Amino acid sequence: MEEKKFDPYQFTGVFLIALILTWMLFNNDNTQEVSESDKIVDNTSEISNPKKLPSPNIENSVSSTNYNSLYGVYGALMQDKKSQVQVLENENLYIEIDPKGGLLKRVWLKNFKNYLDEPLNLIYENNNFFNIRFSTLDGRSLNSKDFFFVTELISKNDKQTLSLKSKISDQEFIEFVYSIDPKTYLIEFNIKSNGMSSFIDSKENPIVEIKNRVFRNSKSINYENMYTELTYGYEDDKVDYLSATGGDEETENEVRWISFRQHFFSSIIIPKNKMSEVSFSSVNLADRDDLNQRYTKDFSISFPIKYSSGNFDSEFEYYFGPSDHKILKSYDRDLESSVSLGWGIFGWINKFVFLPLFGFLSSFLPYGISIIVMTIIARLAMSPVTYKSYVSQVKMKILRPEIEQINKKFKDDAVKRQQETMSLYSQAGANPMSGCIPALIQLPVFYSLFVFFPIAFELRQKSFLWADDLSSYDVIVELPFYFPLYGDHISLFPILASIAIFIYTKMTMGQQTMPQQPGMPNMKIIMYLMPLMMLFFFNNYSSGLSLYYFISNLLTIFLMLIIKNYIIDNDKIHAQIEENKKRPKKTSGFAARLQKAMEEAEKQKKTRNRRF
Repeated sequence: MEEKKFDPYQFTGVFLIALILTWMLFNNDNTQEVSESDKIVDNTSEISNPKKLPSPNIENSVSSTNYNSLYGVYGALMQDKKSQVQVLENENLYIEIDPKGGLLKRVWLKNFKNYLDEPLNLIYENNNFFNIRFSTLDGRSLNSKDFFFVTELISKNDKQTLSLKSKISDQEFIEFVYSIDPKTYLIEFNIKSNGMSSFIDSKENPIVEIKNRVFRNSKSINYENMYTELTYGYEDDKVDYLSATGGDEETENEVRWISFRQHFFSSIIIPKNKMSEVSFSSVNLADRDDLNQRYTKDFSISFPIKYSSGNFDSEFEYYFGPSDHKILKSYDRDLESSVSLGWGIFGWINKFVFLPLFGFLSSFLPYGISIIVMTIIARLAMSPVTYKSYVSQVKMKILRPEIEQINKKFKDDAVKRQQETMSLYSQAGANPMSGCIPALIQLPVFYSLFVFFPIAFELRQKSFLWADDLSSYDVIVELPFYFPLYGDHISLFPILASIAIFIYTKMTMGQQTMPQQPGMPNMKIIMYLMPLMMLFFFNNYSSGLSLYYFISNLLTIFLMLIIKNYIIDNDKIHAQIEENKKRPKKTSGFAARLQKAMEEAEKQKKTRNRRF
């Protein structure tokens, strides 16, 4: 899977995790904007097509002759057929289809509610636009959105099929066909033409235009917007996405599917055959947590339909449903790739470890307890790494007085100071890099879980303790104002996580082995600021993620206390270091080369000093 775009929110998460690890290493080692013409709509207008014919909405008394005078032979396509809105329905979906334009008028997910406990609609109240733009032989531009269709609903073997035809004659028409099976989130959609070669210019392929203004479905519109993005699969196994933070445009070939992802819900277009020359556009609408803001983004795509023997016939499927990895995977169309589990090794860990593990735990445990149990398992799996890291800290702490003496003795000779320090490490059997490796080993686990919890559909609207929705923030106090970067509320889980990080910092800060170096930032100040940064950053994040960080840091503190008080014998380690000093010095190949390089540097320095 390929994801080429830069995601600033994931970068922020990585930065915070890297900051924690930097502190750990320090203590262990101590050494396009979219133009107005391209926007779907502004924040207040309805979605519409910029290329319009004269309005066909003429009074009912107007005869077909009048239509023909306005639109020629194509007037038959735009004459009101008096058809009613049609409904397709199964146990998951309720779908309304408008005979004007043949477009989806409403798509309601029957088994879900939004954050206001209202019916969850993916398409409703003119937030959806569908049009096919044709060029005619006499130089006109026709738009299917202006066509009126005759409808025919057929039910057979529990499968519902709706045919919509806009006719010039019985042999000359454009047809849309919608079909739905029971117990599915998929809708079949076919576009057909018959006998239209005499009217449509086959030298210019019809252009399909689809636009969607995405509804807000969560408490925190900013948090939801982080994960609301247009994603598409192309070629055989590649995946890409448009920016989630601002306007973005792309063009791609060999497109397998296109997803209008709304964090926990998706509208996905799946062509039977790969599409070429697909243009994508995304416009961000949400800039802060405003309860009156209904939409997060405007998505739009366009692509050509190719003629074959004077007609065109394109087959698609629509997926309207949860952004649930298991459900998406069940359709065997690689739709699960539209929900990123992280890039590289992080995605692999989530896919093969945490996703099945959480699925197993949540099958018999409450979701909050499942988070705690999975955190305990992950933390215990990392306990050998924690132990090794702490042993390294102890060794460096024991050597601190001697290192300080070396620093004072050779304060004006950096090369010699480094030589003596490395020699001491070698004699004592201490490796300053031994603390780096444990911290780096933990990074993939930390970041994988940072990605996993915000996209875990299972947590949506699941309560735990005071949190009424583990996929959104918990609230203990509503603020009478909006504080930038923090929000208009106080969440408790981030506070608990920040307190745990602060305690952990206090416990480990004493393991610092070297004095503050001139010109270097004060790591103590940075590390004390880190809990505050976490507090602000996670106040609007999912309470499930904050719960994980709280439990994880609490367990880390607990494990460190056990290791310090019951497992590690400082006197024994000190004695071992002293014993190592008495042994004949053995220099490894790397250490020998490093020592030789230092000696050569020292010789060159003395040579330069003699010259001057």
